[in-house]
Amino acid sequence: MAQRKSSFNSTNHPIRIILADDHRIVRQGLRILLEAEPDMEIIGEADNGRKVLKQARELLPDIIIMDLSMPELNGIEATRQILSGAPEVKVIALSMHSDSLFVLNMIKAGASGYLLKDCALEELVKAIRTVVGDKSYLSPGVSDIVIRDFVTGWQTTNSSAFSVLSPREREVLQLMAEGRTTNQIADGLCVSVKTVEAHRKQVMTKLGIHNVAELTKYAIRQGLTSLEI
Repeated sequence: MAQRKSSFNSTNHPIRIILADDHRIVRQGLRILLEAEPDMEIIGEADNGRKVLKQARELLPDIIIMDLSMPELNGIEATRQILSGAPEVKVIALSMHSDSLFVLNMIKAGASGYLLKDCALEELVKAIRTVVGDKSYLSPGVSDIVIRDFVTGWQTTNSSAFSVLSPREREVLQLMAEGRTTNQIADGLCVSVKTVEAHRKQVMTKLGIHNVAELTKYAIRQGLTSLEI
């Protein structure tokens, strides 16, 4: 990704934000609320992980408000890929999931903040300004999860898809769970059909799951996709 200078200098440029959520009404609501803040500007919206990855590369925002359950590429994988190329971009997860599996994997992916969707606008605004200042922000309930799992050695994710499968295998699993054919997956990932078939075989072998229905259930439990997609 191209490098950019920080948006924050003596001229106090507004905080440049991308909204990533597969529900249009959520994005519209967040846009209206956040653009009412004098120091915030929405520069992009995305309804799936591939789109937010593309926008992040092109627009280099200060903040991305990231949902976890999105089609094509989930929020955890999107966060991981964005920050591997542009570590100066800050990601705040805004999710309905409070389970430790989602929280810890999002933090491991590099997110600087994690809030639940039932939070108040004031908390989201506070989180954005905190994260822009190179600090982390976790909702109170989320911070309790992180502390508990840190004390116990982060054991909840030892057998998760994020530790068992490679990033590309997780992408293939998500697309399989969303009903994509082998050819469609190959086209979407710009790889050969044989490569997809090899990844699919590896996924099934590693997980010990050999039918699509069970793989789909597993992908949903792991937060790679959702029932709504």
